[in-house]
Amino acid sequence: MGIRDLVKTAGSRAILAIVTPKNNEDEQALGDQLYTALGLPLRGHWRTRKPKLMGHLHQYGTQCLIVDDAHDLSLEHLMFIKEITDQGRLQYDHPLGLCLVAAGRGNTIPLKETLDLPDPTWLQFRRRLDKMNPFCRIAGHTSEEVREILAALEIVYRELFPQLNLRRWTGSIYTWLTQPVLDPASSGRVTMDYLMKLVTTALEWTYQAGETDVRAETLEVAASLLVLRRDTLRLIDGAGPDIEAPRSESTEQKQASGTEVEGVSESANPPENPVQAQTLHTDKGDQISSEHATSHSAVMDQKQPTKSTKCTFSGAVPIDLKRFLESDVALVECPDCAATRTLEPHGGILRFKSHDKRKTATPVTSKRWARGKTDWDVVGGESK
Repeated sequence: MGIRDLVKTAGSRAILAIVTPKNNEDEQALGDQLYTALGLPLRGHWRTRKPKLMGHLHQYGTQCLIVDDAHDLSLEHLMFIKEITDQGRLQYDHPLGLCLVAAGRGNTIPLKETLDLPDPTWLQFRRRLDKMNPFCRIAGHTSEEVREILAALEIVYRELFPQLNLRRWTGSIYTWLTQPVLDPASSGRVTMDYLMKLVTTALEWTYQAGETDVRAETLEVAASLLVLRRDTLRLIDGAGPDIEAPRSESTEQKQASGTEVEGVSESANPPENPVQAQTLHTDKGDQISSEHATSHSAVMDQKQPTKSTKCTFSGAVPIDLKRFLESDVALVECPDCAATRTLEPHGGILRFKSHDKRKTATPVTSKRWARGKTDWDVVGGESK
């Protein structure tokens, strides 16, 4: 995001940003990236296009090259970059700035092993690094910086959420995103990646619910998914023909009303079967009695809808018994009612039997936060 904003501010050719070619260590792959960023065609052989590249950079007034994913640069790529910058200085008196953006973990400095090689090429490369700050690290965000980001997001999403107030949840968001799972180094910093995932997920749910401001419960559920279930695999699968989804009361009432209408329409349109017609329409009195019984039955269905306490979801899938024993997973969650059951595989088969519906389906509880473990999810009768 920082690279993108910098390019937009300075101009797409004043600051040229490219991504390191993957699975191609040739210098031409990196050169083609530069040609494409300048908007130039890739016609001709590389031997003839290579000497002209620095001339194009000088012509377009390029002041700095930014190479993202620089940890994937090969020795050939780095030597080509050095050659380009040398050519610009000698032939065009054009100092070309260079910024290598690499991903690192802990105290490791990317590319340092390559730049520390004893060859004269890398000695010259190392001497041209910035005198005061050759290696810089972009740290995560503090609590105060998280507040500033949330304030900016309020402005960005103001049109969709007129009453959006994310700043009041700064303390909770900072606490959730500095959990040991998301901050294993205990740096006390929040990464932009996790912060944006949490906020955008909560805002999507808020928009679907038709609300104008995000609620604490919504943010907490999104944080729970990031922390507790970040490594959980969910299988997206359709329900089989034998699995009947539980019906709501409104659906049953609509079906009951439909039964009443059908009873009236059947009386208006006699059935084609002569025997059935003789039974239903022996005389006018029997016909009225039949219609009245149908209407009365429909009204009783509306007044007393059936409520099942059993969840109809069930399933059986083959599993790898060895992998199951090594996984240290003890519970499986029903996707229909969120009830949990102990995993008991028999003969290489895992069965999720018929069970009572869960009375309350609370996504986040204090026990799950304290435990910090991830339950297995079952979707469509299969387990992960």
